[in-house]
Amino acid sequence: MKAAICPEPGRLEIINRPIPGSPPKGWARLAVSHVGICGTDYHIFEGKHPYLEYPRVMGHEISATVVEPGEGVSLTPGTPVIVNPYISCGTCVACLKGKPNCCTAIRVLGVHTDGAFCEEILMPEENLYPAGDLSREAAAAVEFLAVGAHAVRRSLAPAGSLALVIGAGPIGLGTALFSRIAGHEVTLLDASAERLDMAADRLGFAQGILAGDGALDAVLEVTGGDGFDVVFDATGFGGSMEKSFAFVAHGGCLVFVSVVKDDIRFSDPEFHKREMMLVGSRNATRQDFEHVAASIRAGHVPVEELITHRTTLDDVVDDLPRWARERAGLIKAVIKVSR
Repeated sequence: MKAAICPEPGRLEIINRPIPGSPPKGWARLAVSHVGICGTDYHIFEGKHPYLEYPRVMGHEISATVVEPGEGVSLTPGTPVIVNPYISCGTCVACLKGKPNCCTAIRVLGVHTDGAFCEEILMPEENLYPAGDLSREAAAAVEFLAVGAHAVRRSLAPAGSLALVIGAGPIGLGTALFSRIAGHEVTLLDASAERLDMAADRLGFAQGILAGDGALDAVLEVTGGDGFDVVFDATGFGGSMEKSFAFVAHGGCLVFVSVVKDDIRFSDPEFHKREMMLVGSRNATRQDFEHVAASIRAGHVPVEELITHRTTLDDVVDDLPRWARERAGLIKAVIKVSR
């Protein structure tokens, strides 16, 4: 089969490799349909991912079709599926608490093991959710949207909350969409006026704050001097994460959606006087995937406005490096692999 591989930072190439063998018990062989290109994939290509070994086949935002079910698998050949790319052990402390998204031995497709920039993959049935009437492109968008949906669920913020989402990239926009679906009044904050304008025009987020020296004053103005009930930082930038503490109202919540390798420092007196809740959010669970799929079906998530760029498996070796350099107008790019 054909695969796009990153043999080393800064280089992609198309190779031929064996088709996966028959799936083991409880697994299925899948024909990959569409794959979204994530910020993680750009970081892998650029050599900025801290926990990755090359060569690597990237890709973890996946829609696919069942080709061959293994023993005990109830999904039949031809079934379109949404793929949850987080393979968990099932026996660790997190898995036993129903939190496989933060399994102590988690393997994420395209990061810890080869992913779906290829024609076929093997996956456990428990990671496959029937796509039903979702388009193949929409099904490939579920994973990145589920990350934001999970963060919103983790916040415990009730309807009517004033919410600030920092970072208007794909994960931030997904978080903003599901914050709005949860009944929050959403404001975006980003360093790019172009991204704020795009979020307003394409997704209806009219309230935007430009990052910089005047951001705190703008936050206080928007919130009547109180700060936001819930703040989601989806930047993956340590400096932004440290500044985000100041944007939270007394009694509010700060959710770190992205992760950085840096230490995060903050003023303990400011943290305590607010009695803030600080929450980490990692990956997503089946509940979040199903919430996203239902929200797309209900018309609450305009996937067609999120997918701005398209390519094929053959062309991704040229397109991904270019999009890594030229981000203007880019929200989400999707690779068409097969039907």
